[in-house]
Amino acid sequence: MRVVLDAMGGDNAPQVPVRGAVQAAKELGVEVILTGKRELIEDELSKYSYSGNLIKVVDAPESISMDEQPSKALKKKNSSVHVGMSLIKNKEADAFVSAGNTGAVMAISVFSLGRLKGVERPAISTVLPNLKGHTFLLDVGANVDCKPHHLLQFAVMGEAYAKYVLGDENPRIGLLNIGEEETKGNELTKEAYKLLKKASEKGLNFVGNAEGRDIYSGDFDVIVCDGFVGNVALKLSESLAKILAKILKEEIENHFISRLGAITLKPAIKSFKKRIDYAEWGGAPLLGVKAPVIISHGSSNAKAIKNAIKVACQFAESNLNSYIEKNIEKYG
Repeated sequence: MRVVLDAMGGDNAPQVPVRGAVQAAKELGVEVILTGKRELIEDELSKYSYSGNLIKVVDAPESISMDEQPSKALKKKNSSVHVGMSLIKNKEADAFVSAGNTGAVMAISVFSLGRLKGVERPAISTVLPNLKGHTFLLDVGANVDCKPHHLLQFAVMGEAYAKYVLGDENPRIGLLNIGEEETKGNELTKEAYKLLKKASEKGLNFVGNAEGRDIYSGDFDVIVCDGFVGNVALKLSESLAKILAKILKEEIENHFISRLGAITLKPAIKSFKKRIDYAEWGGAPLLGVKAPVIISHGSSNAKAIKNAIKVACQFAESNLNSYIEKNIEKYG
């Protein structure tokens, strides 16, 4: 498996991407192709020992800043993102990972790789922990304005990813709304509900509306929404996870009895931190384009980059895109 990693993407590039690539090569045995400014990348690589045949560098002299407009980024044909996408398009690599500018990565992915047959709007998705396992949420920022049939397509793509990558046998799909009743919501969700209900007659496991609390209840495996709502939910979740971890640490440090108890509870605390740590999932899959693309958080650490590469491999090995195209046609 060959994964392209944008070595210039992220708040701490190229240091963190290079470190993550080395970890992936050592722990996963994956071939990683680093794209970016060769001199900077090779200088970082010189700090590590690794198998030389598992990490390669492809020069890309241009960079895309984290706040750069996608329209401007599209013109930078020698950027690390463009060069990486070209490697995939030419069958020289199987998947792409970047912690860089989300809008730019998405735009270049669509422009270079193209959309899957039948898919109108590719969607960014994410995995969130719930009481029983995980919830797959999409869209979380790619499409702030959606039409009802876009939400149906998100459901189809989400179901396929949950089933063939995350291992959910028959994913339960919900529509994020302000109430459980079929009549609740705005015009978008009311019309989307009708389409999802109709698709359920053909086999889609749509189980109804999901309220905000259901993201974490464990009663749904896949929850769909427009990118505006999804991005707010994602950022709120990330913030809450950090606050909970910080409060827990402060309370333990502020009380002697709590410090003693923490010694006993250390395994549970460690498990808790792991469950809410976004680095465990690596990044957000971009669904709907013709090759696996994983977009990681800009502040990702090396562990997150390594896990993003792992997810990219699972995506590529699953033959997911063929299932998505088949089901897009099936459910309309």
